[in-house]
Parts: sequence; C-alpha cells; structure tokens
Amino acid sequence: QVHLVESGGGLVQPGESLRLSCANSGGIFSFKVMAWYRQAPGKQRALVASITAGGQTDYAESVQGRFRISKDPRQNKMFLQMNSLKPEDTAVYFCFAGLGSVGSWGQGIQVTVSS
Repeated sequence: QVHLVESGGGLVQPGESLRLSCANSGGIFSFKVMAWYRQAPGKQRALVASITAGGQTDYAESVQGRFRISKDPRQNKMFLQMNSLKPEDTAVYFCFAGLGSVGSWGQGIQVTVSS
C-alpha cells in the first residue's frame, strides 16, 4: 500500500528556505524512483527533482543549485530542501513514487513565496 503524505509547505519571503517532506508509512526502500513535481496556477505539472533507488539525483534547470532532494529510508521519508526561494517557485508541490510501471502521487502541498 502506497500512501504518500507531503508536509512542510507554507508562506515564506523571497530568499528564505523551506524543507518539504514526503512520507510513506509502508516504507520507501522498494521505490525505483521518487520525485518532486510542482504545479503553478495555469501551468502544467512539472518535474522539480528526482532521486533513484541508488541515490542518483536530477534537477530542473530552474532549481539547480538552490534545491536539494534527499531521502532517508530509516524515516520512510523523502525531502526537498529549498533555499533562496523566489516568487516563481510558488506552486503546489507533489510527491511522486515509482514502483516498476506503477506510480503514486501525494495530495500536494502549497508553497507560496511572497513579500
């Protein structure tokens, strides 16, 4: 059973940081890949960052150098550390987990960057 739950979103000012978490009570060890996506108003959902079972990471160009994806199987969690946030980072952020040909999504969490 996969049930992804995001936490850590909120309202911050430009330049500040947030750390998102994605938890699955059934563990994350078996997932082939986990990722963060985001969807801004009026835009399509887009990949932000991904991490494979082996720990290989990939980032969207727009967040390269500012965001860091990680995971801790002992906590059954994946994280997204977001630094130097910009207003254009404002979006609903979704956690994704892939297991073979099947993928699961979290419910999403709002991140708003505004002065």
